[in-house]
Amino acid sequence: MSEHVYKQVEITGSSPDGIEAAVQNAIAKASESLHGMRWFEVTETRGHIENERIAHWQVTVKVGISLD
Repeated sequence: MSEHVYKQVEITGSSPDGIEAAVQNAIAKASESLHGMRWFEVTETRGHIENERIAHWQVTVKVGISLD
């Protein structure tokens, strides 16, 4: 059985369309420069309010990157 070792990177994504879309945006952008991503964990969720309505969601995630 092989052993797995990961580095964690914390990123924050946002979206006006909801929490899941904010996570997807964060992962998609991170994949442009980070390679070997294997898992993520949502650590914070918050939103921005404008005119008494939710304008967009912000989600902070930890991403696990497998080390060579």
